[in-house]
Amino acid sequence: MRLKSNIKHSVCYWTYNFLSLDELCKHVKEIGFSAIDLVGPKDWPTLKKHGVFSSMCNGAEISLTEGWNDKQYHSTLIKKYTEHIELVAKAGYKNLICFSGNRKGMDDETGLKNSAEGLKQIMSVAEKNGVIVQMELLNSKINHKDYMCDKTHWGVELCKKVGSENFKLLYDIYHMQIDEGDVIRTIQDNHQYLGHYHTGGVPGRHEIDDSQELYYPAIIKAIIKTGFKEYLAQEFLPVKEDKIASLRDAVQLCDV
Repeated sequence: MRLKSNIKHSVCYWTYNFLSLDELCKHVKEIGFSAIDLVGPKDWPTLKKHGVFSSMCNGAEISLTEGWNDKQYHSTLIKKYTEHIELVAKAGYKNLICFSGNRKGMDDETGLKNSAEGLKQIMSVAEKNGVIVQMELLNSKINHKDYMCDKTHWGVELCKKVGSENFKLLYDIYHMQIDEGDVIRTIQDNHQYLGHYHTGGVPGRHEIDDSQELYYPAIIKAIIKTGFKEYLAQEFLPVKEDKIASLRDAVQLCDV
């Protein structure tokens, strides 16, 4: 399949992990793109063997629920992220995911303050190594109850407090449609803080076809219009019989 590639295409490994990473790499190359999201250091040699890029690295986080908003995790996170940033740079990659953690009764302002305080301590390492640490926006309504970074506004405020081009948000279109909607306008208004995108069909997080409510071609066109030239990763859980065809169709749909 010949792609226009006005946006860089990727797929999240966990949604296709019924295949081995070797198998997924082969399918990705056959479809016509060459990147996989959410792969950690132990699997980078497999990607390199196939000439596939690690478009969003992981492995430095503690968990989705224990993150930067809680000071008790800062020493562990600072150590892990400092080490991982250097691993990411050495491998020739540039994006590393992070998470706010859950509220657990904490108010948003305290969470913002704590997160900024912790993240600032790794920014000089990120800047020196050319690595962008990206916090994912997740919905707290359906999938990640109590998660703090569940609104674009909160994430943007955090970006402003951290004050580094090496800290951005991973805007997950599926998650943000559930928690706030108004996807295109939100992207247009905040694009300078958004460093990566994920897809998924709403409701259900399945194929991004006409069975769900989002019109992805318009969303992707709006993203491209902001000047974005980085990665959009498919992160839907395929339910159709031909799951590789589902991936091919999704990439084609987003190749505007």
